[in-house]
Amino acid sequence: MTRFQQDFLAYALARGVLCFGRFTTKAGRETPYFFNAGLFNDGESLRRLGGFYAEAYLASGLVCDQLFGPAYKGITLAAATAVALAEKGHNLPYSFNRKEAKDHGEGGVIVGAPLKGRVMIVDDVITDGGAKREAIELIRAQGADAVGILIAFDRMERGRGERSAVQELTLEFGLPVIAIATLEDLLAFLTVRPDLAKQAAKVVAYRERYGAAT
Repeated sequence: MTRFQQDFLAYALARGVLCFGRFTTKAGRETPYFFNAGLFNDGESLRRLGGFYAEAYLASGLVCDQLFGPAYKGITLAAATAVALAEKGHNLPYSFNRKEAKDHGEGGVIVGAPLKGRVMIVDDVITDGGAKREAIELIRAQGADAVGILIAFDRMERGRGERSAVQELTLEFGLPVIAIATLEDLLAFLTVRPDLAKQAAKVVAYRERYGAAT
């Protein structure tokens, strides 16, 4: 686990984005932890989050020509990442889509820079992969190429089969998925936080029960 990943998880915990207890996922699974990126909901937290996205992108070694944020959550995340990257000397254009095409003004479904070249999709998490598939198809329909997906957190748990939604997307489209942090990073983070030692065993048990095949 890198320093920026450790800092990200510590900040997520401090903001209440990462919390521990008894929760139920959309799949009906009882989980000992919950990650709600929607709680990065003010200017300072969005600034910090954009910086973590930028760090994860640069650490990945992948190269893109622009960022794309799928509506709706991806819009602010792509913008924040673009600002953070510009501050680090990497000025990239960004764009996002409308849910419905606009037939006046600039028109179309794309807002911002025209989609072209190598495009990095920026979003919060991958649940079932449906929204990311739509984004990939939209990018390709515009004549550009999706080169990867950048997300905040990868739960690394299986979906309907033995693989996770992240693994399924990677296999289906051949695209790498970059996460600021993963469940494995969370487990490493818990081992260096004595105050969270009791939570580590619960997260390990959840990973053993619902973790995706590696």
